[in-house]
Amino acid sequence: MNETIAAVATAYGEGGIGIIRISGDRAGEILAKVFVPGKAENDGCADGCGEKCSGAAAFETALAGRRLAYGTVRSMESGNVLDEAMAVFMRGPKTYTGEDVAEIQCHGSVISLRQVLDEILAAGARLAEPGEFTRRAFLSGRLDLSQAEAVIDLIRSESDKGHEAALKQLSGSVSLEMKKLREALMEQLILLAVNMDYPDEDIELATLENLKAGLIPVKEQIDSLIASAEQGKIYREGIAAAIAGRPNVGKSSLLNALLKEERAIVTDIPGTTRDTIEERVSIGGFPLRLTDTAGIRDTENVIERIGIERSHQALAEADVIFFLVDGHEPLTEQDRELAKSLDASKTLLLINKGDLQQVVTREEAEELLPGAQIVQLSAKERQGIADLEDLIVERIFGGKMKQGSSTVITSLRQKDALRRSGEALQDALDAVDRAETLELIEVDVRRCWELLGEISGETASEDIIDRVFERFCLGK
Repeated sequence: MNETIAAVATAYGEGGIGIIRISGDRAGEILAKVFVPGKAENDGCADGCGEKCSGAAAFETALAGRRLAYGTVRSMESGNVLDEAMAVFMRGPKTYTGEDVAEIQCHGSVISLRQVLDEILAAGARLAEPGEFTRRAFLSGRLDLSQAEAVIDLIRSESDKGHEAALKQLSGSVSLEMKKLREALMEQLILLAVNMDYPDEDIELATLENLKAGLIPVKEQIDSLIASAEQGKIYREGIAAAIAGRPNVGKSSLLNALLKEERAIVTDIPGTTRDTIEERVSIGGFPLRLTDTAGIRDTENVIERIGIERSHQALAEADVIFFLVDGHEPLTEQDRELAKSLDASKTLLLINKGDLQQVVTREEAEELLPGAQIVQLSAKERQGIADLEDLIVERIFGGKMKQGSSTVITSLRQKDALRRSGEALQDALDAVDRAETLELIEVDVRRCWELLGEISGETASEDIIDRVFERFCLGK
């Protein structure tokens, strides 16, 4: 925390703008060394006063009031211009890290960013470690640990709902829940402490009754938050969906239709798809990990057989299966053999090629895979795809997604801490039922209180904090 750090805050590669962030007590000093406000010819300062301001005066004038200033980044050694840029200086504590922060917006080429960053490091900054900016925000009290985790979820979100959940957690929804639960537990700990100091048999019995009444609502809320983690897992990882069927029934066409782009090669030649193809798509705002499998059939082709083995693995691991049959041709023995290997409870049977004359009847489809929901469509012509998407949201997500403003746990670390805190609180409730001594009950209640504090970071160890921030990218 005593060192001033710097890193590229935008993705490396070609881009219109690249941003380099500097944070620490020397951020303003370092910025003044490398950034010269005003035009390259120094024919007027960036404040527009018309005077040829220079040095500290130009710097102070140009960057006063957290305003972006135009200027150039220059080599301290040669004075050569490295890039034209915009810069801003923000004095702490009202910054992302809580420290003094400076940012330089230069052109987004790898060369520009590297040269400007090298100059900043030469001016006295240290290259930031992954997640160090956000870690400093946590250490300065700007964010708690659950909010810090929401930052990485926000960066990595791949669906509207995942983005929405991350934003909500960043605003403090999980933090508020933990605060309420810990305050409720602290009331019970105070009750226990008072009665342990003034022991009396009649008072203790009354204390146990009051204690149980106070602990049960906390346990119920912990259980509710743990249950929300299944929803959070879907937000974070998405639902695994596999497209199955014999060769040439339209699996790749369905993948392309759901992606709304030509991702997979489509031909009339059986066995075109030799391997599984995995893509992510947002359906109704929810993430879906979609796998197009190789057509399952008996084959002597070694490469195709490897792809078919991977197809079987993808089907076994899928949360939902889209089983395609060709509605324009009679059902085959391959269709029937594949149907026997599928779990009807997680399968949607899709009768494809609805733009052609239909040979397969709905009754035949029902006999093929009893219990599966049946949908008729044409993947090639995009007919029925919107209805299928609605059905996916209703069938796959309907029973798992809670709409509204309830808090959702998206972190595995938070879920584990909640699980352990719930176990500790259940031990306390069991001890109350057995009328154990207040001292023994207090141990379990306090353990629950401490575990809930791990989620917000108030009682988290250095090892836990390290594991959270090691997931971050450089520059955040």
